[in-house]
Amino acid sequence: MARIFLSPPDVGPLEREYLLRAFDEGWIAPVGPDLDAFEAEISALTGWPGAVALASGTAALHLALLEVGVQPGDDVFVSTFTFAATANAVAYCGANPVFIDSDDATWNMSPELLEQALTDAAAAGRLPAAVVVVDLYGQCADYDRIVPLCQRFGVPLVEDAAEALGATYRGRPAGTFGDVGLFSFNGNKIMTTSGGGMFVSPTTETADRVRYLATQARQPAVHYEHTEIGWNYRLSNLLAAIGRAQLERLPAMSARRVEINARYRDAFAGLEGVSFMPIADPGWNGWLTCVVFDDPAVRDHVQKTLETADIESRPLWKPMHLQPVFADSACVVDGTSQRLFDHGLCLPSGSVLTDADVDRVAGLAIEAIRSRP
Repeated sequence: MARIFLSPPDVGPLEREYLLRAFDEGWIAPVGPDLDAFEAEISALTGWPGAVALASGTAALHLALLEVGVQPGDDVFVSTFTFAATANAVAYCGANPVFIDSDDATWNMSPELLEQALTDAAAAGRLPAAVVVVDLYGQCADYDRIVPLCQRFGVPLVEDAAEALGATYRGRPAGTFGDVGLFSFNGNKIMTTSGGGMFVSPTTETADRVRYLATQARQPAVHYEHTEIGWNYRLSNLLAAIGRAQLERLPAMSARRVEINARYRDAFAGLEGVSFMPIADPGWNGWLTCVVFDDPAVRDHVQKTLETADIESRPLWKPMHLQPVFADSACVVDGTSQRLFDHGLCLPSGSVLTDADVDRVAGLAIEAIRSRP
């Protein structure tokens, strides 16, 4: 029986058609009509005119931080409950990440702890250069409270919506709540370009600046002329072609993941000691189904049981303030993300999964829960 992966790519005939068309028409590298069209289509999805397709979500975050003015030695407040790329991009800028814990309602950055951190920083005369909020597992943070906080203290907000493409909050698209935003198209995301990302902005001027920096900051001269440092961060036209096909299918892929989540919830209904990630807004995109066990030993038993059956599952993100590489970084935490890491598990959630796949995973997990050590 084939291995069941956590979140495998969902690609098919449409992606093949778009990719081969770009190939046959000679638009191999570095740019081409699919790259331009992909950016335009993301702009249409978000309602923001500025969009730049890049090699990764991390590249998009790096340039987003630079664009809002982050400099070496600055502090940047960052969600601690996230993948390392979020904090790594702060380090690329020579800045210092200061990690902020999650709330229970969304698992995203806690508005209460953010307010506390901003108030203390203002009193110390050292406000951060930016706040980076991650939309975790496809769900937007509590922007009704976070945005006014950042505005009150005059701190730019960067929305890391790497996991939240297609999600909405109060009906507004993810990625558009900060001064700038970004998405990831990594292989395990809700849609993929094999690898890639997108920077988004409410202005084309900002996007043009990021596009320039992402193309080695090359000046418009016949020869190669450079007046500042740039990066080789642009997405290729071929990968953009795949992205265009994936974007067409995004609503259906997101809907399937939401269905999978509902199927797990139905299967687990009535079980004691198990709960699911709270869905604070119906605009959640369904990226990953996450469960929390009262007893971490049961979580570990379920994970081992699934792995023995060749089924991939994974603990929730290990908070950045607990990572050895960031052991010396400041943090404002209350234990929420550490508890989620200790007790939580991501179940297979890819839109390629069949109902039979989901039922098999759920059945094995339930059996493991009932035979808890």
